[in-house]
Amino acid sequence: MSADDKELLQTLVKILQVAGAAVNGNASDGDEQKDNPVAASAVPQGEAPSCSIKTLPDRLFVPAAQTAIKVNPVNAPALAVSSMLAANVPFEPMAIAVMTSKYWGPTPRQLTVNFLESTPADLRARILSHMNAWARVSCVTFVETQGAADVRISRGPGGYWSYLGTDILHIPKDRPTMNLEAFTMNTAESEYLRVVRHETGHTLGFPHEHMRQELVARIDPQKAYDFFYRQYGWNKTAVDQQVLTALDQQSIFATPPDQTSIMCYQLPGTITKDGQPIQGGLDINGTDYAFAAQIYPKLASSTMDAPDDAQKSSADRDAWSASEDVEVTV
Repeated sequence: MSADDKELLQTLVKILQVAGAAVNGNASDGDEQKDNPVAASAVPQGEAPSCSIKTLPDRLFVPAAQTAIKVNPVNAPALAVSSMLAANVPFEPMAIAVMTSKYWGPTPRQLTVNFLESTPADLRARILSHMNAWARVSCVTFVETQGAADVRISRGPGGYWSYLGTDILHIPKDRPTMNLEAFTMNTAESEYLRVVRHETGHTLGFPHEHMRQELVARIDPQKAYDFFYRQYGWNKTAVDQQVLTALDQQSIFATPPDQTSIMCYQLPGTITKDGQPIQGGLDINGTDYAFAAQIYPKLASSTMDAPDDAQKSSADRDAWSASEDVEVTV
């Protein structure tokens, strides 16, 4: 591993730590003021909240990576580790953690789901049906339960987001792992296709497609900072994490970059270098299904078919004390 690669790893770790705090609503006042002269809360929010992948507190980066590898050994960043060994570079657990994927593994699995607020039965069923659109080709299905669940859905403030794949195992059981702000039966079907299926992709471990190197290279950073700050109140570190930090090519199983993937943001031409928009996905497309089938192969013999309180503030739900950390046994 070259000196440049080591420096890049250290930078990625720092971005993940700082941007995680920014996106999760825990940025310090000093960081906020340094990135933007006006607090994000003072900026008018866009009409359609943008998605962000929620990150764990940095104290859990390494335990979560260890969990991901226990659940699915293929999550380990083998190529990166081999490079470090070949270069006689000491192992740095945090560096390994940021290169670890969060996929659930190729064996059939049911993830249980519950809703943290009082939610009508027809709305619960509608959301579950869209989550299980991925089960058309994959061996992972989602089933509702009234008890403790793997996936906890809130419809409270905070926009649209999900934790990534196996990271949900580290979220305290009374806190959401996915947020679908203000979804009701009156929400347009197009939003169920675009948002619920996208956030479910994150729960399956799929990162943002627009963070592939080939697509990130098309974005003008300063224009992106201005756009996401005006539109959603995101500060610089949040944009770095959610838009401008390209995925480590050694840590992803990937089809060619696809700007129409459901996992890709719709990004306007006003923030790209060539003036051409990144189209973004409106529904799961053929490439998405092919990728899901590769990661979660659905065996022909599998019998696991897809099944036909006062709200806390977003910051309260995202921040918890170390005493609440979940001890994961796999």
